[in-house]
Amino acid sequence: MTETKPRILVVDDEPQLTRVLLRGLTAKGYEVRVAGDGEFALQTFRDWPPALVITDLAMPNMGGLELCRRLRQVSEIPIIVLSVRGEEKTKVEALDAGADDYVTKPFGMDELLARIRAALRRQPPADATSRILTAGEFRIDLDAHTVTQSGTEVHLTPKEFDLLVHLLRNAGKVLTHRALLGAVWGGDYTEQHEYLRVFIGQLRKKIEPDPSKPCYILTEPWIGYRFNPE
Repeated sequence: MTETKPRILVVDDEPQLTRVLLRGLTAKGYEVRVAGDGEFALQTFRDWPPALVITDLAMPNMGGLELCRRLRQVSEIPIIVLSVRGEEKTKVEALDAGADDYVTKPFGMDELLARIRAALRRQPPADATSRILTAGEFRIDLDAHTVTQSGTEVHLTPKEFDLLVHLLRNAGKVLTHRALLGAVWGGDYTEQHEYLRVFIGQLRKKIEPDPSKPCYILTEPWIGYRFNPE
C-alpha cells in the first residue's frame, strides 16, 4: 500500500516564498497546495482538506487573521502563522484568532519543518488504562480526541486539547510556566509566555462558568497554574 502524504495548504501572496515552501515541503514528503489569499484558501480547504495550514497575515481580499477565525468555525486543524511582524501584540492577535503557532520571517526551513512536525504530532500514546482521563466533571477521550464537561462536549483546538490534557493529568499540582510550555509546545518554547497566556484564556472561556473568576484553572502568581477539577 502507498503511504498517504500529509497535506499542507500554504497561504501567502509572495510567489517567491510560496515557491520555496512548495519545493522544500514537497522534498520532505508533504503534499502541498498554494493559495494567494484567504478566500481562495477557504475554497481550497473545502475541496482539498489538508492536515495543516500555513498562512501569512497580510494578504489581499482576506488576511490571515480572518482566515484563522473562519477555519476555527469549521475545523480544529493545526494552523501556523508566518509573518514579518514579530512583536508580541501581533503574536497574541494571531493566537487569539485560532493559530497554534507563529513563525517570524525570515525563518529557516529546518525551523519551520520542526514546527510542522510538532503541530502534526498527536498526543503521545498512553497505556491502555489511561486512554480515558476523568477528573471531577471532566472526561477526556484520548483516542477520539474529545472533551466533555458534565456530559456536554467542549470543542477545543488541538493545542487547547493538549494543554487541558496536561493540566488534568497533573490535577492539583502547581505547574510552572516553563513546565507547561515545554510539555505542550516543546523545549524551544519555554520562554514564549504569551502563548500560554492566550491559550489559558481561551480554555477558561470554554470551561469556566465565569472566566474572569476561574474556579478550575487557577493562577499561581509569578509561578504558573494549577488545575482544580472539583
